[in-house]
Amino acid sequence: MSMPTELYHLVAFIIALVVVWWSTPIINEFGQRKGLVDNPKSSKEENERKIHHRPMVRLGGVSIFAGTVIALLLVWIFGGFGWLPPHKEWEIWGVTIGGVAFFLIGLADDLYNLSPMTRLILQTVVASTAWGVGVRIEFLSVPFGSLVQIGVLSLPITVIWLVGMANAINWIDGLDGLAAGGCGISAVVMMVLALFMEQPAAALIAAALAGAALGFLRYNFNPATIFMGDGGAYFMGFTLAGVGVIGLVKVATMATVAVTAVLLPFVVLAVPILDMSVVIISRITQGKSPFIGDNRHLHHRLIQAGISHRLTVLFIYALTLWVGSIALGLSNIPSGWGFAIGATVLLGYVGWQAWRKRREIRE
Repeated sequence: MSMPTELYHLVAFIIALVVVWWSTPIINEFGQRKGLVDNPKSSKEENERKIHHRPMVRLGGVSIFAGTVIALLLVWIFGGFGWLPPHKEWEIWGVTIGGVAFFLIGLADDLYNLSPMTRLILQTVVASTAWGVGVRIEFLSVPFGSLVQIGVLSLPITVIWLVGMANAINWIDGLDGLAAGGCGISAVVMMVLALFMEQPAAALIAAALAGAALGFLRYNFNPATIFMGDGGAYFMGFTLAGVGVIGLVKVATMATVAVTAVLLPFVVLAVPILDMSVVIISRITQGKSPFIGDNRHLHHRLIQAGISHRLTVLFIYALTLWVGSIALGLSNIPSGWGFAIGATVLLGYVGWQAWRKRREIRE
């Protein structure tokens, strides 16, 4: 007797969480012993961006990666993925193996400090390969209109989406627990949406990633004892973007699904998307390279405004949950707009707390 489909998703979540809880201290100890640490404020430029004050191991992404992959392998062995048609199987492999490749690129950068151009070229090759096996954005939606097939633009748009999201998550990984918690929230929303769209295989990937990301918060929330590094951020960013494509965007091509389904991944991930977009535009308009890090990100601006580290992270969590709840409402999930109302109240409360703290400091 097979388990209900939803139970496999819970199992994947729990396995990933437990693996991360167990493996992270081991990885932390190994990194400390080998000196694989991120030293704080080693230059004037880094002094503006880095928040930590002691050397921190930045290999936590290894545990996030291991937790996700082990959970998916075990669920696959026990039949959680069921039977998939060939094209769906290729899509799942594209997201999974693509995530492995993005993790390895990030890990290589953590260990050997790859140049921005080297990382970008490698990421583009991997994303293009994922497109080749079926992880493709083939339609865009026209506001108040219908779906528009994008033809030859499918490859560049898909690559920009996959590579852009991987780097967007890496860029917001500037405060303890920010990227892990934000990705965990987004992954849970993606899982719910994919299940509602009757895409249980894509939802399984989201469930495993959610368990790994939220499990990592045990060691990464302020005050953090370990960082995820580029390996973890690239892996989570690519995987979320990939699940958004195969679990939501491609489903919108079916006549029974609203055109708004194409927009859902962009809504769920609106916070890192807008943060990256604003930063890139700001750097370019000032004649600076978009690849050189600075302190223009949302979390930097909130810290500079006098809001505490933890409250800044909690505010961005609430913002991430709010845009995710908007996606639930747009998808017509039962009670979706009810969740959106609750998330709006929560965001308003956390925002009020942040405003109050800032006013107290100014006075």
